[in-house]
Amino acid sequence: MTDSILIDTPEFKLVQSEFIVRLLVAVGIGLLIGLEREHSAIKENRPGFAGIRTFVLVVLLGFLGAMMVFLFSPWIYFCVLSAIIILTGISYWITSTKGDIGATTEASVLIAFILGSVTFLGYIFISLIITVVVVVMLSAKIRLKTAIGKITAEELYDFIRFAVIALLIVPFLPDVNYGPYGAINPREIGWVILLTSGIGFIGYMLMKFLGTRNGILLSGIIGGLVSSTATTWVFAKKSEQNAAQSLNCAVAILAASTIMMVRVLGWTFIFNPTLFDETFTMQLFIITAGACSTLFFHFKSRKRVDSVTNVRPGKPLDLHGALAFGALYVIILVFVSYGHENLGDHGMLALSAVAGLSDIDAITISVSRFAGTTLDFSIAVNALLIATMSNTVVKLGIGIWAGSAQLRKYLYIGYGIILFAALVALVVVNSSP
Repeated sequence: MTDSILIDTPEFKLVQSEFIVRLLVAVGIGLLIGLEREHSAIKENRPGFAGIRTFVLVVLLGFLGAMMVFLFSPWIYFCVLSAIIILTGISYWITSTKGDIGATTEASVLIAFILGSVTFLGYIFISLIITVVVVVMLSAKIRLKTAIGKITAEELYDFIRFAVIALLIVPFLPDVNYGPYGAINPREIGWVILLTSGIGFIGYMLMKFLGTRNGILLSGIIGGLVSSTATTWVFAKKSEQNAAQSLNCAVAILAASTIMMVRVLGWTFIFNPTLFDETFTMQLFIITAGACSTLFFHFKSRKRVDSVTNVRPGKPLDLHGALAFGALYVIILVFVSYGHENLGDHGMLALSAVAGLSDIDAITISVSRFAGTTLDFSIAVNALLIATMSNTVVKLGIGIWAGSAQLRKYLYIGYGIILFAALVALVVVNSSP
């Protein structure tokens, strides 16, 4: 049995089953937004301009208005939209004369109308995402006001500086290779500096609002998704600025390194599933060692009762530290390029060790692409393990050089366990027939 065709034009086609699904989604969107608005009005003990029934009807008006475009004339849609805008404007004028100048509900009504139209056109996923964002923003009113009230002038100024750098400076740096071996790319270095300062800024805000321990752990996890090396630098510098935070900084650094090893598995799965199967057990063994080290220090920090929870998390935006890391990155990059130029394909294992000094992602993707074709799988697995160990040694060195004395002690233990696990994995791989 075939579906009845409701609309069949050169621009748009809709069958009955699709119409029913889209209609139900539209009603659900109206219910969600309306439920939040009516609950908010009851909780604040104020009359609401629109509740559940109104929002469902507004979404349906947007839904049916879009349908009228294809059945009759686009002018019907614009007339209905104009009526909604006029009614919303009258509502805002009435409430504003009573001292309530907020326009959140009125704006939600207009968004609901458009969501109804978008849903009719079949963009269900987009309309649902927007609905979730709208409901979250509407329900987070008190929390947002509380959080914004805690932001200082220094934090706001640093956020503006970061936005200027991210939007007006870094994207316009020349994307051209200069220097020895063409290794110095201004835009790439700019992104590295921006990333480093951004991780520090995010870590600062997370520690401010979530507390030092929980915020710093989450910062490490987020930083590890992007750059565990940059994260190590950021939190090593934080430990130097305030030695009381050394244990928490060690947690962030080890968490970032553990996530970095998860990234290695992710890249192999994407670019070479066979290599993923070959290296999964060994990489999982190392990831487990890193996770255990991170959790050990995390729970140890939670048991401590000291002044750590009351300390300032440092400066919001440490541009000087980020610039210093950028300079260090350039030095390592030139060294890696030198090794690549002189070792060639015959020194893949040595090249992996050298490449791991600055970036684990590049060597992982390169090895994954060649494994099984021009590169034997056993060599590829060894190359990944060696790159992981090399990158770990670099981060240990950064932590020792830039961090506090207490941080060094924790990193010796944590990174020692990770390196031992990697060494065991390397021995097992090469001893198996």
